[in-house]
Order: sequence, then C-alpha cells, then structure tokens
Amino acid sequence: MHQRIECDVAIIGAGSAGLPAYRETIKAGLKPLLIESGPHGTMCARVGCMPSKLLIAAAEAAHAIRHAPGFGVGATGAVQVDGVAVMDRVRRERDRFVGFVVDDVQAMPPEHRLDARVEFLRDGVLQSDQGHEIHASRIIIATGTQPVVPDIYQSLGDLAIVNDDVFDWRDLPRSVLLVGSGVIGVELGLALARLGVRVRVLNRSASFAHLSDPAVREAAVALLAPELNLVRHAQVSSVRRDGDQAVVGWTVGEGPETQERFDHVLLTAGRRPVLASLHLERTSMSLDERGMPRIDPATLQVRGQPVFLAGDVTGRHAIQHEASDDGRLAGRNAAAWPDVQAPSRRAAMAVVFSNPQIMQVGGGFGACDPDTVAIGEVDWTRQGRSRVMLRNQGLLHVYMRRADQRFLGAEMVGPDAEHVAHLLAWALQMELTVPQMLALPFYHPTIEEGIRTALRDALRQSA
Repeated sequence: MHQRIECDVAIIGAGSAGLPAYRETIKAGLKPLLIESGPHGTMCARVGCMPSKLLIAAAEAAHAIRHAPGFGVGATGAVQVDGVAVMDRVRRERDRFVGFVVDDVQAMPPEHRLDARVEFLRDGVLQSDQGHEIHASRIIIATGTQPVVPDIYQSLGDLAIVNDDVFDWRDLPRSVLLVGSGVIGVELGLALARLGVRVRVLNRSASFAHLSDPAVREAAVALLAPELNLVRHAQVSSVRRDGDQAVVGWTVGEGPETQERFDHVLLTAGRRPVLASLHLERTSMSLDERGMPRIDPATLQVRGQPVFLAGDVTGRHAIQHEASDDGRLAGRNAAAWPDVQAPSRRAAMAVVFSNPQIMQVGGGFGACDPDTVAIGEVDWTRQGRSRVMLRNQGLLHVYMRRADQRFLGAEMVGPDAEHVAHLLAWALQMELTVPQMLALPFYHPTIEEGIRTALRDALRQSA
C-alpha cells in the first residue's frame, strides 16, 4: 500500500534550479514538495563552480610565483606544490560551501521535503522508491545533467573519471588526459598543469572553450594550448588499461597513431539531462526523438502540460545563475498556472576561469550577422594597464549593429575578462548604443580602458 502525499507543486531536484523554484512556490502560498534522490548541496557547490575555483586558485598562486621574476622579484628555488595540502583545502572549503546549502534545506519544514528517487506513474502522479505515491497539480523537473562516459573508455574502470571525481582526490596525480576542450577541460586542464601535473587535452574538432569568434578562439588557443598540450582534430583510436595506468592512442587526419600513458582519463566532452529514470513515456507529455519534453523556452512549460523544466536539464546554458533564473521562472509559472508568463531574460554571459580568462557576452560572434555588424578590437599586448601588470595578452572583439550603433555583444581572451564581461553584459541588457557606452566614465589607467579602445574601433569600422 503506497503512502499518499498530496501537494500543489512537486519539485524534482534540489539543486541550483530546484531551490529557487521551491522558494517561489512558498512565496505564492502553495504547498510544495522538494524531492531529491542524491546528496543535498547543489552540483555547483559539490562538484562544479566552487571546488573548481578552489583548485584554480591554488594553480594561480603557483603561476604568480613562477612569473614574479618578470617584475624583478625572485623566489629561491623551484615552486613547491604540496598536492596533499592543495586537495585538503579544496575538499575542506568545498564541504563548507556545501554545508551552507545543506543547512538551508534542513531548515525547511519536514513535510516540504522528500529524500527519495521518483518516477512518473501517469500525469500528475509520481511514485517513490520508498513507497510514496505523490499527487501534484503541477510538477517542476530540475534534475540536472550527468557526465557522458563513451563506451570506448569503459575498459579503464576507475581510471576513467569525470569532473565530479576530481574533488575527492587526496593528492594530485602525476598525469591526466582530458578529453574535450570545453569549459571544464580548459579550466581543470590548465589548473592541473600549473600545479605540476603532466596534462594532455584531446579535442575532436577545432572548437575551444565554446568561443565562436574565429580570431578570438585562435588567440585563446595560441595562449593556452602549449600548457594544455592541446591536440585538436584528435580521433581516439585505442584505449586499454595496463595495471594502474591508462594507455590511450589517437590520430589526427591521416597521420600515424600516437600513444601515451596516464594515471587518469578525465572525460569532459559532454553531459546529458537526467530524465530516463523518470519514465516520462508513461505521461502524455510530448517528447522529441531524444526523450526530451518539448518546452516553450520562454516560459519553461512543457507544451500543454502543468509541467516545467528548469536548470541544466533543459539542455540550454549549464551556468549556475542561468539555472537559478530558470528555477525562479519555473516556480512563478507553476504557481500561476495556467496564467504563465514569458518575462525578459537577463543578458547572456559566460566566463572561463583560465589565465588569461575567456568570456562571451550576448551569444558572441555566433549570434551576429557579419554583414550587418562592425567588429571593434583591442589587442591587449599594447594596452597600458595590462602591460604594467605583465598580463598584456589576448584579444577583445565587440560587436555593434551598423544600422543603429546598438551594442550586441563581445568575445574575449585576456586580463580580468570576468569583470569586463559584467560591464558589457550590463550595457547589453540596458540596450545601450556604442556612443552611449563611450559617454560613460573610464578611469586611467585601468583594464576598462581597453573596452573603450574596442568600442571606438567599432565606430571607425562603421564610418
């Protein structure tokens, strides 16, 4: 006999999207049920944003010491990296961040929470693995994604890892192969290399950190590929385990196979939405050929159903603030259903925490029509403040619509890209023109003066 639970809104997944959705449901005066099948604490805090930045921060410290002689400042001997101490701090601080989230969840009323695995029985009804039958008039699916482990790597056993595994290391390994040069591959690959790990990054195409502007992408590759030992257009041809090491072979074009040995193979090339275990096929939801519910991206509602998707599970931007925004929107629309709304979203912004950093605002070059857009440029090698700091590397492109001089977005590799991205995203969201942006103050000497240089160049291109 199943224990029946009734609620207004069932939220499947208590991560960066599910928690804001829960709070919106509470604000609306409805009865929620927050369902989580795994450990609480969010993917961002446990295995994503925060622990990766802790590892990157350690790598930045080592990098700064190695580059101090450029200022006439010397350190005696080689940089000493204590892998055990590095990973101890990563785990300790990671657990602290997770603890804050767990405390918030535990403070919720017990009747609002269910720690269980659930699946659909039919429309509006879920069944848990602990004997509950949950009836909800509205449902939010915020189950996130999981890494893809291609079959070719299965023979490696525990030597094939995903980024989730890295942050439980007790020490740094001697060597790691990273498969994929997206955000995770670039961030973790560079951090590990600067902490003394022998790194190799393989990518099956010419893509790099999701940059769509060819000039900015090639500038980023030129700056970072040497430390990453990057091989582009690599086709993995053989994978085998030899004792406690992985032996991986690859080819490029018609060239011969290259083989190397590694302590770990870190797979960063893809993630898939966690949906299969929910058995959506038992409902009347319209599914595409991949088993994804067809949703309205503006409202996050599954077509014709009181069901909403939020966060990474949507297959859109896997970025924490986007997931949180999704959760808030899904929560509000679930509470208001059937009167759902399609509010304006915040300007798109993405940052890669490499050094030099990489950023994209507004969809970047890929979202622009090159026939109607002027591209302004600044080469950071000649920019004053960045040269003072010996960080004068990289390229910034800004995109301006010629017809009305409206700012459309940017892509960049270079110093303080995370801060440049914020300024430009604010300008984009405010729908500023380039002349309006140039009328704003720029202090001297600052990195931000490089933005002004690029904006002026865009105006010259359209003259």
